[in-house]
Amino acid sequence: MRLAIFADIHANREAFTACLDAARAQGAERMICLGDVVGYGADPEWAVDTVMSLVEAGALIVRGNHDNAISTSAESMNPVAQAAIEWTRGRLGEAQRRFLAELPFTRSEGDHLYVHSEASDPPRWRYVHDAFSAGRSMQAADAQITFCGHIHQPALYSMSATEKITSFVPVTGVPVQLLRGRRWLAVLGSVGQPRDGNPAAAFAMYETEKREITYLRVAYDIATAARKIRDNGLPPFLADRLSVGR
Repeated sequence: MRLAIFADIHANREAFTACLDAARAQGAERMICLGDVVGYGADPEWAVDTVMSLVEAGALIVRGNHDNAISTSAESMNPVAQAAIEWTRGRLGEAQRRFLAELPFTRSEGDHLYVHSEASDPPRWRYVHDAFSAGRSMQAADAQITFCGHIHQPALYSMSATEKITSFVPVTGVPVQLLRGRRWLAVLGSVGQPRDGNPAAAFAMYETEKREITYLRVAYDIATAARKIRDNGLPPFLADRLSVGR
């Protein structure tokens, strides 16, 4: 089966539409969302409704920290992110808020684990940013392959039977086979707010039979996404960063 895997959509309609179109063109048979449907962007209602429709069609989704913040004030966020969350709360209807509040922190299927941040303590929203944090996540997971997001930068880690960890930044469009005998942690880049210096929206395709993951980038209408952020009175920084991928 060909899985399309998305993380950190962040209410960016233009970016998510472009990624969904690209995934379908790649023959995606099932959609996976690793959380943070909302936050930062100007189209939270559309984003939640779209993901809800995908779930009705068989997609799988887990909860992100921005999704979680809609229903609780306990999440600690910087002032810009907090401003976007407060604005988003006022835009979402009851059914949309309930959908986000009821999302699981993790989902497991076969030898796959899906989580927004990392596997050792998902509700703490810790970042996987180096070999140490990647190893902690892989050791905590029962699954051979873990897929996560949260850092908005694509990366791929593996751990041998002797717990030796290797890491690299995947090359766009180049398939990587996730060999048996190692544990893997595939960190997805962001659909709606990339932070690796490349403003193109990010997602990945995973072929379950071949055990191959391919990281992909898609150009989208950044100007429109940024304009809508400004027009809705959200912090201008959230619009400015889209064009530089930071």
